[in-house]
Amino acid sequence: MGEVSVRFVGGPAHDLVRALPADADGAPPDRWIMRHPGGEGSTGSGPDHLYERVGPDGTGTWTMRYVRTDPLGVTE
Repeated sequence: MGEVSVRFVGGPAHDLVRALPADADGAPPDRWIMRHPGGEGSTGSGPDHLYERVGPDGTGTWTMRYVRTDPLGVTE
């Protein structure tokens, strides 16, 4: 399994580009939960943010669109 470059659009991770695991066809997962690092910062862990795969943008980078934010622990 390799990795693919993904740009997050909307929500708190807007314009963040990072590598995600790719399936056999080279596509990222259908959905991705962006989690805050545990225990970092003055407030500790934060909510989880759900993103959905949209498609490649023509430059080889895939796009993940913001869907919603869930309170800490709801997505587990």
